Amino acid sequence: MKWGWRSLVEFLEPLEDSPGEPHMTPGGGPAAASTTTGQALAPERARALWPLPTVLQPHANLLTHYLLSSLLLGPAFPVFMVQRFFKFQTLRYALDDEGITVRWGILFRREVSLTYARIQDIHLSSNLLERWLGLARIQLQTASGSAQAEITIEGLQHFEAMRDFLYARMRGTRDGATGGQATAPGSGVGVTRPDALADALREVASEVRALREELATSAPPTKPPEPGHG
Repeated sequence: MKWGWRSLVEFLEPLEDSPGEPHMTPGGGPAAASTTTGQALAPERARALWPLPTVLQPHANLLTHYLLSSLLLGPAFPVFMVQRFFKFQTLRYALDDEGITVRWGILFRREVSLTYARIQDIHLSSNLLERWLGLARIQLQTASGSAQAEITIEGLQHFEAMRDFLYARMRGTRDGATGGQATAPGSGVGVTRPDALADALREVASEVRALREELATSAPPTKPPEPGHG
């Protein structure tokens, strides 16, 4: 039996969700409807899609991507396909109020956790095959100095909503760590609040007063002028 492109597409069609049928979550409930590639969701709607804490699993199109990319490896296709199949079956993204954790693997279990405060940059990338399947990779980078991403999220069709969600969480943790500074609307310049400014001025004044007293006590006493000889 010869396999052509049409036969391959017909073989892959059952792996994709049928139109109109919701993608079922492990708990048995329907997941949120998918959007087309390039359609972003507002951060408020993104938070509604993923009420925290939550555990997400990749879409079935990721398995299709694994299959097609493994076909390019030639004789090594069975080995890599088995490895990627088990990765797809065990890949989970756990999100909570502190950060995100990625888990996968059966024999060699791997788990990578990253807090929102450690995220420094978020990249969204996709190749031609991923765009055809409606997928993209979200790469989270930290200040560790490594050129590789700390965590790569793949297999989610709401990838732009997830990016906006993570970006909002990242900015939220940074704004909460500014303490006595508030951000002026429309600008990234920190504006010091009046109470914080008054405390800073009082601290500076007390330090200046203490420095003057220390200089006055440490200065040598001045000798009276000697009477002139006459």
